[in-house]
Amino acid sequence: MRSTGAPEGHRLGRSGGEADGHRAARPVTVETGETGPERVVLAGLADRLDADGSETLQELVRLAETAGAVVVDQVVQRRARPDPATWVGSGKVEEIRARAASAGAETVIFDHELSPAQQRNLERALETKVLDRTALVLDIFAQRARSREGRLQVELAQMTYRLPRLAGRGVLLSRLGGGIGTRGPGETKLEADRRRIRTRITELKGEIATLSRHRSRQRQLRKDAALPVVALVGYTNAGKSTLLNTLTEADVFTADKLFATLDPTTRRVVLPNHRSVLLVDTVGFIQRLPHDLVAAFRATLEEVTEADVLIHVIDASHPRWPDQRAAVEQVLRDLGADGRPTVVVFNKTDRLGRDGVRDLMAEEPEGIPVSALRGVGLVNLLRAVSKRLPDPMRRVRLAIPYEDGAVLAQLYAVGRVLKRDGGAEGLVVDAELPETAVGRFRRYLVGGKRPDAAES
Repeated sequence: MRSTGAPEGHRLGRSGGEADGHRAARPVTVETGETGPERVVLAGLADRLDADGSETLQELVRLAETAGAVVVDQVVQRRARPDPATWVGSGKVEEIRARAASAGAETVIFDHELSPAQQRNLERALETKVLDRTALVLDIFAQRARSREGRLQVELAQMTYRLPRLAGRGVLLSRLGGGIGTRGPGETKLEADRRRIRTRITELKGEIATLSRHRSRQRQLRKDAALPVVALVGYTNAGKSTLLNTLTEADVFTADKLFATLDPTTRRVVLPNHRSVLLVDTVGFIQRLPHDLVAAFRATLEEVTEADVLIHVIDASHPRWPDQRAAVEQVLRDLGADGRPTVVVFNKTDRLGRDGVRDLMAEEPEGIPVSALRGVGLVNLLRAVSKRLPDPMRRVRLAIPYEDGAVLAQLYAVGRVLKRDGGAEGLVVDAELPETAVGRFRRYLVGGKRPDAAES
């Protein structure tokens, strides 16, 4: 039988939390009634860059397969602008319904974020479960998150996404109007669901804020240890985790799937100039990354905004790598990290051949060609990182006579003053200075014992 509405028990679109009071069941195929992958039809609108929509839906195919679904059909409509009621036109809705029925599909997934009203209208018209791109990405994140912080962030994004989509469900359950004596059970359940989700959102934000403060303390400890942080960023499946594994002999899970890893991993790397840095692997980005997801993962993505250098890993073998690069740069702008020193790395060059690599470097001479899988070009990458890093900081103690008070202003200008005390003959200052600036203050440097200083 065809599904009517949006059943809770399917694998795709599950909540990831316990607000509904039960776990999602495994999917059931339409043809056999036995446990198996969920059968889905994909639908989207063609854009100007992709007249037939095939490339547009190709990423949605990968996303659906990553979520564990089987794509049985694809429908693309060439349309100047979306229909405000159903995203695609009414005629195309009927076509999707017929093709979903013919293919025995349980779910239709649209390659865009639908409004709550559009989703409800489509579910009624198609008589099947309807998901959008955002719900699909959230489902994948729910499968991939392993750490407590990651699971909390995914659940927060899902709850924030679901809250406005509860509207109207109560109307389906009760036709009674508002007012005294007319409050039906459907509306009561709807309000109860809303309160439960709002309460859970508040709880999740509090727990994530606590973890964010802990992560902030960890970053401060790294700064105190004078260890620069280098963050790997890039489109999903660009090879960031493989690069981390190759550089550090880490054992981060890798697979030819979208969002293979979510939780950030940090490892130490020694650069060719013998300077140690911390290399952080971060979640991959995609085009139209859900806003709720970016907001929920902001605590984790602070690793990007606080990094000393970014390594932007690009899959050079992908036919649309310029679009992927632009999507990543847009997310970095949204996070406020677009001004960070960045090394652009073109990965998977082993798939291009010599001529392909030569053409790529002629087009992008500032990029570093590498193959993380083959271990090719990594020394050049690390050298480029060394050049982008800020000068290493050195903690020093200085005794500054009162008559040389202008020196203190110079310290504030080039370094960071940690502590200052007044002694009998001048100031005793603990500061952090760039290694290249220490020589300017050499005459004021003192050894291990502090000179005479006033009691604090």
